Amino acid sequence: MTSPHFVVIGECVADVVRTDGAPDTVHPGGSPANVAYGLARLGEPVALLTELADDPYGRLIRAHLESAGVTLLGGPAGGGGGPRTPSAVVRLDAEGRAHYTFDIGWTLPPSTLPFAPGHLHLGSIAAVTAPGAAAVLALAERWRGRASVSYDPNVRPALMGDHDAAVRRVERCVALSDLVKASDEDLAWLYPHRTPEESARHWLGLGPATVAVTRGPAGAFALTADGRHVEAVARHVEVADTVGAGDAFTAALLHARHAGADLDTALRRATAAATLTVTRPGANPPDLTELAAALRR
Repeated sequence: MTSPHFVVIGECVADVVRTDGAPDTVHPGGSPANVAYGLARLGEPVALLTELADDPYGRLIRAHLESAGVTLLGGPAGGGGGPRTPSAVVRLDAEGRAHYTFDIGWTLPPSTLPFAPGHLHLGSIAAVTAPGAAAVLALAERWRGRASVSYDPNVRPALMGDHDAAVRRVERCVALSDLVKASDEDLAWLYPHRTPEESARHWLGLGPATVAVTRGPAGAFALTADGRHVEAVARHVEVADTVGAGDAFTAALLHARHAGADLDTALRRATAAATLTVTRPGANPPDLTELAAALRR
């Protein structure tokens, strides 16, 4: 088997979606897992270094990822309270926006990869949560310069701890990356006195070549170290929920850039992928056929 070009490092989470007057529904989730699944749906060979317990949530997520062709690396979840797969209760507001309550531990031990990756993607809780974050950063530092690196902070304020310390942890990941993606909500929490554009320019000063920022129904923009400013407009759609939309954006952006698309084209594809994802429940990113149809519309 050919070694996967993409290696994603980070958590899997069972999203327990809770709405008033309806039974709970459980969706496979976790931002890095969603990115790996989205890349696989777009035909990319991809591996996910993660932690999964042999419990109902873990088996559900494993089957979900493997159904798309994701190669799973890593051992069982530790979580600090015994082996269990992380979970999050997701409550949806009237606009379909997701609000999370987490039950998560991240204990990834020092790790090696069984092959040389072409691209590493770091994400979310796993990149900033001790003790496992140390292993994530060590891998990024080891492969930096030999593989390209991307990062999505996917900020979860309830898990970030002290604000200033959280900003330092996030900026360390930014400095290790070639491409960074964030939402305008992420940036508003990290830098409440800056505009998204000011925050993106600050990050460019830390080392990345490209910073992409999603803005929900307003679309997305990207800034580059060589001075370009690219924008993409989102199509108006009826929103089922916003779960996994940012991760679908990231997967489609990475896929397009790997395929040689210029930044304008890649940003349009990523925005179309996110727009399609919000029209259906859970983290359900498009495959190549669905994405092509959405772009034609």
